[in-house]
Amino acid sequence: MSNLILTETTASVSELKKNPMGTVAMGEGFPIAILNRNAPAFYCVPAKAYEALMDRLEDLELNALADSRMGQPIVKVSLAEL
Repeated sequence: MSNLILTETTASVSELKKNPMGTVAMGEGFPIAILNRNAPAFYCVPAKAYEALMDRLEDLELNALADSRMGQPIVKVSLAEL
């Protein structure tokens, strides 16, 4: 059975247990696929990459919201009204 691996770097669960920070460093800032018996079990994503991913998702959600509101009447308000 073949598995889709969505990263360039992989490591085994054993490697992750032996040296967690070294395993993360192998990815050079990108996610690493952690394999269990040569099948992807999960992805180890560095904090900066995860934050960038969450920012991108938020931007996509806000763009979709703005697109859904396109064509609706514009309501002007002053700062005092807020």
